[in-house]
Amino acid sequence: MGEEGGGRSCGTTRELQKLKQQALEYYRENDVPRRLEELLNATFYLQPADVYGHLANCFTKLAKPPIICKVVGKNVLDGLGLPTLQVEIFCTIQNFPKNICSVVMATHFEVHENMVHELAEAEEAERLEAVSTAVQWVNGTITQELRGLEPSNQAEVDQVLRTFFENKVQEDKERKELEKNLEDSTVPTLLIPSPPPPPPPPAKKKGQKQGMKDSVTEKPVIPPEPVEPVLCGSMAVGAVSLAVAKTSATLSNNPLYFSIASLKHHQEQPAKLTIPLLMVSLVSCGKSSPGKLNLMKEVICIPHSGLSAKQGVEMLMEIQKQINKTIDMPPPPKAETKKGHNGGKRGQQLVTGKMSHLGCLTIAYDTIEQPLLLIQGICANLGLEMGTNLHLALNCAAHELMDYSKGKYEVMTGTYKNAAEMVDLYVDLINKFPSIIALIDPFRKEDAEQWDSLYNALGSRCYIMAGSASKSISKLLEEGNISIPKSSGLVIRHTNQTTMSDLVEVTKLIDSKKHIAVLGSTDGESSDDSLVDLAVGLGVRFIKLGGLSRGERVTKYNRVFTIEEELVQHGTLGFNEELTFFNLNEEEEKAAQALEAEAALAGELPEPPEPIFPTEVVEEST
Repeated sequence: MGEEGGGRSCGTTRELQKLKQQALEYYRENDVPRRLEELLNATFYLQPADVYGHLANCFTKLAKPPIICKVVGKNVLDGLGLPTLQVEIFCTIQNFPKNICSVVMATHFEVHENMVHELAEAEEAERLEAVSTAVQWVNGTITQELRGLEPSNQAEVDQVLRTFFENKVQEDKERKELEKNLEDSTVPTLLIPSPPPPPPPPAKKKGQKQGMKDSVTEKPVIPPEPVEPVLCGSMAVGAVSLAVAKTSATLSNNPLYFSIASLKHHQEQPAKLTIPLLMVSLVSCGKSSPGKLNLMKEVICIPHSGLSAKQGVEMLMEIQKQINKTIDMPPPPKAETKKGHNGGKRGQQLVTGKMSHLGCLTIAYDTIEQPLLLIQGICANLGLEMGTNLHLALNCAAHELMDYSKGKYEVMTGTYKNAAEMVDLYVDLINKFPSIIALIDPFRKEDAEQWDSLYNALGSRCYIMAGSASKSISKLLEEGNISIPKSSGLVIRHTNQTTMSDLVEVTKLIDSKKHIAVLGSTDGESSDDSLVDLAVGLGVRFIKLGGLSRGERVTKYNRVFTIEEELVQHGTLGFNEELTFFNLNEEEEKAAQALEAEAALAGELPEPPEPIFPTEVVEEST
């Protein structure tokens, strides 16, 4: 018995020695003895009141950086009660998984308030499929691909997401080719007869004078370009990229705008950050409005650049209150105008309105001037000067107005204008209302000639902006060309497969071409306010959030105020410069590019073209 007990004791001792040796090697490999000695010595000299709290803080700094352990996608509702995507990021921190943050991604779908029931059902099904596919991608391949990556490495995360998306595009392409081949093999080839020749032009009537309208041949309307395909589920890429950026900011105890600014400036934080100028929608008189006027999907107010964001919104809230008072109140009789310019309607009109999904009132008006005169009159009563205290912008959404059967834009019910006539209409409008400093989507993207004409006519006193008429961010970066259609700037949106790296690159591209960048919200927004942080961090000139109603939009304005207060407290708030316009023709643009190339070689910057200030334009036009 004694011998057996002694044997067990020796075995236990050897095992214990072996464990001690393994422990010693493990701690030495991780440099624990040296670090622990230094930490205890430093703690003794500091003698903090909470010794264990101090040690905990020190050990936290020595811990491994957080890594992504899980990404979760969920189907949630946006501000209109429609399905959209939420993404949550979980990280392993000090050996334990923790839920760090979540974001909600808005879909790219436009909201059509008067859509035909069948089309609405089809779009609803398409939206649901897009969100469901995105949820599957996030919970499947994406979470596997990102597991183990540090959220602070945004470039690496975005590259993984980009590769994932490219693979999905290729899979979709192969699937469609396979389906097409199967269809071709099962459907017999039919001989399609050639179309009949076009009918001859009508014979000239006897006695018809030269120059009459019938003898004028209008240019045929350019058919719409094919819609850029959106891969079903692509919003997963943009949502995850944003969620990772927000996770990195949260873990580093920095606001998201700080992280985005560092990303744009190669990890160097700029000394000053500015709040983009607000584009606030006050009224909507677009295609879905009950009146005859279709041209103004949004009448937008831009507070003076010298005002703080809060001061600007307070001023616009007062204007909004006065607009609300006009609802259901008959206006005074209006003067008779030429038929065709106001739809031929005369006499009094009852002004009615309802709240739109854009967060502003949809008002029934019949003429182009009415909403502008309404705001102008309210400003005069409040002692505000248009063109000084605030400016106007119009979102024309011209792509919604084209009647392809007539080949013209239906600017008002029953009133049609061809593309050339639209140029004259806009020029006359800006001459009458010089406080309008921006036109968004004044034409379809196909009317390139008219974009050129309008830019040449108004570019020195008004921003000609391409929103829906612009290409997607992916295409812009792929082609490196933002000059088609010719414009002063672009309205960009964070949708679909757009990553944080893409947003940084496209804003750099816009800046390099001396264009204006506007970060805009989508039609269907959520209560996620990350868009504001993106705008501040990217340094865009304007941010377009919609109206001052609806919770999903007001929460973003509240975020603007919060960021502004934080920047003031830290002394890092930059001041917005006066609005200026650069009207470069084609030769000047080429000359400017040549100067830039020479300056880059010499290490100098060329002199910018002489800017034109809105106040100078107002004086010239009076």
